[in-house]
Amino acid sequence: MVAAGATLWGCWSLFLRPAGLTGPQSALLALGVMSLPAPFVLRRRALADRRATLALVVVGLADAANTALFFAAIQRGPLAVAVLTHYLAPLLLALTAPWVLHERRSPRALLAAPFTLLGLALLLGTPQGGLAAPWTALLGGASALFYAAIVLGSKQAARAYSPLAITSLHAPVAALALLIVFGRDALPPALDTSVLQVLVGGGVCGLLANTLFNTGLRHVPTAAAGALTWLEPLTAALLGQLVFGESLGPLALLGGLLILGTGVWVASESQAPSTAPVTSGSG
Repeated sequence: MVAAGATLWGCWSLFLRPAGLTGPQSALLALGVMSLPAPFVLRRRALADRRATLALVVVGLADAANTALFFAAIQRGPLAVAVLTHYLAPLLLALTAPWVLHERRSPRALLAAPFTLLGLALLLGTPQGGLAAPWTALLGGASALFYAAIVLGSKQAARAYSPLAITSLHAPVAALALLIVFGRDALPPALDTSVLQVLVGGGVCGLLANTLFNTGLRHVPTAAAGALTWLEPLTAALLGQLVFGESLGPLALLGGLLILGTGVWVASESQAPSTAPVTSGSG
């Protein structure tokens, strides 16, 4: 489920590129779709768990910041630099999960991190970004911090909220934060084909993908889930070649195999039961 969710995240280009909307507009539409189940999954008993509810709010704010920083990185400089630094998140998860969630440290995740970074670098190629590259890397790396916070917060929110509830209830918080940051620039145009395309993407790559990811996240260590998120850029690169005619050379293919291999290696590591108070939710 974690792998399926990450793979669906990599399919966003199928919906966003033909639509041609701005990043904040697309994000607001997708968050709107993810918010649809919220009235049906909100439970008073879940709200009573203040720690889980606070974690859910953190997920919403982190998702808004992650989106804003990542889109800024893409707009400012080389796409390869933006994506590569954004995907420092799995390494951050492997380093922070033992302290935040009291999970056993994953030696495989720490060993695999540099190899997955190397694989993604091969997959994306070596950019020539000039002076824009450092700023792009700074923005992309900052987005990785919030991306890691989303995964950690979702794990904590699972104390009381179901996977669907985590997906849908954090979305209004994120949407409100986007509106505060971007204002009118986040508002989409009138309903047309482009808006419908993004709405469908919000259902498939947003609501469905996040629900699958959060469901699987309950049953696997955070470090393993973080390693499997590498499937998102791998899927995006493959779609770039197969659907949009973007070149994917031998080194890129080698990088993709390196990402898959290290992800499977980390995910298959034998883990002791986590001591974190994560239980089945009632949401």
